[in-house]
Amino acid sequence: MPHLKKLDIFILKSFCLLFAGTFFICLFIFMMQFLWRYVDDMVGKGLELSVLAQFFFYASLTLVPASLPLAVLLASLITFGNFGERFELIAMKAAGISLMQIMRPLIVMLCFVCCLSFYFQNVIGPKAQTKLWTLLISMRQKSPELDIPERAFYDQIEGYNLYVEHKDRDTGMLYNVMIYNFANGFDNAQIIRADSGRLEMTEDKQHLYLHLYSGEQFENLQSQNMKQQNVPYRRESFSEKHALIEFNANFNMIDEGFMTSQSNSKNMEMLEASIDSMRVLVDSLGAVNYKDASANNYRIHYERRQEDSIKVKEAQISEYDIDSIMNSMSPADKQRQLTNMLTSANNQLADWDFKNVNITQTLVSLRRHMTAWHEKITLSLACLVFFFIGAPLGGIIRKGGLGMPVVISVLIFIFYYIVNNTGYKLARDGNWAAWEGMWLSTAILAPIGAYLTYKSNTDSVALNIDTYVDFFKRLVGIRPVRNITRKEVIILDPDYQTLPAALENLNERCQAYANRHDLKHPANYFKMWNGKQEDNEMDFINDLLETMITDMANSSNNYLLRELNNYPVVSPHAHLRPFENKWLNLACGIVFPVGLFFYCRSWAYRIRLGKDLKQIMETNNEVINIINTRILNK
Repeated sequence: MPHLKKLDIFILKSFCLLFAGTFFICLFIFMMQFLWRYVDDMVGKGLELSVLAQFFFYASLTLVPASLPLAVLLASLITFGNFGERFELIAMKAAGISLMQIMRPLIVMLCFVCCLSFYFQNVIGPKAQTKLWTLLISMRQKSPELDIPERAFYDQIEGYNLYVEHKDRDTGMLYNVMIYNFANGFDNAQIIRADSGRLEMTEDKQHLYLHLYSGEQFENLQSQNMKQQNVPYRRESFSEKHALIEFNANFNMIDEGFMTSQSNSKNMEMLEASIDSMRVLVDSLGAVNYKDASANNYRIHYERRQEDSIKVKEAQISEYDIDSIMNSMSPADKQRQLTNMLTSANNQLADWDFKNVNITQTLVSLRRHMTAWHEKITLSLACLVFFFIGAPLGGIIRKGGLGMPVVISVLIFIFYYIVNNTGYKLARDGNWAAWEGMWLSTAILAPIGAYLTYKSNTDSVALNIDTYVDFFKRLVGIRPVRNITRKEVIILDPDYQTLPAALENLNERCQAYANRHDLKHPANYFKMWNGKQEDNEMDFINDLLETMITDMANSSNNYLLRELNNYPVVSPHAHLRPFENKWLNLACGIVFPVGLFFYCRSWAYRIRLGKDLKQIMETNNEVINIINTRILNK
């Protein structure tokens, strides 16, 4: 076993504590989302605490694999954000330790987390899913008096169908009630309709007690004569009616066998066996359907027996005059033949509909098993993929705690959730292959994680947020503001004797430039794209200004330093063509909408440059006044 260094122990300790905390937070969030979906199945059922404890336990086990990737992402963002905020990441890199060396102990640990996630999905997950859904279905079948929905048929009571238009949850009254009783068979069905009623449980929890008001009851009286077409029925009107429905409201666990065909209750070995079986079944069904389509039931032919052998000759519809054959028949024969043909067509349609449903259900189950097989791998690898995204991003944003990292984690996880669900639905519906849909999120996020890790490891400016901020500021025309303050140590004071003359010379150059270029008006459109690119005069004015500001920044006079902050930061090339390449500028000018945009942009910068020159001259005059009155006259 390799010896762990103190730095590795420090990194592991910092990450593990946060990972444990974020994992339980993510698990709690997913548990709340899960309970929100199934809270109606538990409320008002009188379930024991042991049953609820089992439900929460198995639900939490099934949500562990989904919680691990988000916990890894959030913990890595916070950990490396803390390192960057406390300058620990800079200190490590200054000591010659690369980002990959810093991440190495965590990579080894997260490989173990991926294996743990796979173990949960392949071994613990199927058992937990079976137990969870068994409990959930058992809960739904218990105490239905509060579970009857509005404007929908409720069929959870064996032999009965209940329909309620409106339900008053405060008083328990049911309005516009319809009850279909099939306990004695469909032929002896009873139908009860009442304006209102109430449904309660008896004290022994073995029966449902119905109180119905202002209604009618209809009951079929099955005829003993099978040839009799009219079947009598009995109708009864009542103002109040009471009935007992046998129903065991005690909590009884149903058989787990109904989960044996579900993909989420199988491990990878069982999934592979089921996939192979369903593929063989689909192939056999296809072969049988093809054989049926080619059989005698779907082709018209003659048969002639010769020497105990059958020769088949396919009939051609063009050889017969259908109209003459139909005209030669009597009306009764025509009606019989049309009825036979219609019956045959309906039988064939029903047969093919059944075959279509049969093979479609098998294909849907096959695709679900295939997506479940791939999901066990992709969800495990998501832990490692999210780490390679969260760790470099944490070093970039350099913000720890639960502020910015949580926001970024949620945005990334939402993106992952959308992409992953999109791929899953495409694979489930058969639009994509199963491996294409299930590996879509990994195929998108893995290159992003590799790119971020590489750029962060090489300290590329591509991951420097300030670079993008400065770019967007320049794009919208936002300039930096000068912030000149008094220096603690001044080695060489400015030459106050020569500064006023130099500032006057700068004023003359600015005024001459403004008069010569008429910056208030736009430049010639054609000359802009084909003229010279350089503006040496403006470059000289800007360089002279910055040199003088740098020199005067060494002053100890607070009035002068405060006035220096009024100088604008000039962009000497913003009013020129947008690109350095001549042919690119020509192409931009030819494409009129694009050229018009940059032309208007250049005009705006010309106007701003004129205002900057005016402000430079006004500030120069103020500086000259400060030098003459407050510095030279001391």
